[in-house]
Amino acid sequence: MANVTIFHNPDCGTSRNTLALIRHAGIEPEVVEYLKAPPPKEQIRELLAEMHMSVRELLREKGTPYADLGLADPKWTDGQLLDFIQQHPILMNRPVVRTPLWTKLCRPSEAVLELLPVAKLAPFTKEDGEVVQDNGVRRA
Repeated sequence: MANVTIFHNPDCGTSRNTLALIRHAGIEPEVVEYLKAPPPKEQIRELLAEMHMSVRELLREKGTPYADLGLADPKWTDGQLLDFIQQHPILMNRPVVRTPLWTKLCRPSEAVLELLPVAKLAPFTKEDGEVVQDNGVRRA
């Protein structure tokens, strides 16, 4: 499958497992380490539209400056929240995977299986030892 992109944080276990699952399916995605190179606001808007998500739904609270910045306050507009993501890319929840089939925030990591055109995948063992069994048929 061509044109698979993962917005990846290598320090995140869920993101690492998602990337490994994509590769386990025989796909080498474009890996965007968004902490090093935050996507432009317009690209984040596109991703949100494809996922049918709001900016607030993409925000990550845990391990970020979310509380310190007061981002729970409804006074912040989408544009302002996108500015915060640009200034603090750790606020963007991850991993986001874009394929020709769909774009999705892949939490848990096995959610990526819905995006891959492989009909059946061999079992995969996540970093924590959990085995992901995929005996179902996915969209092609």
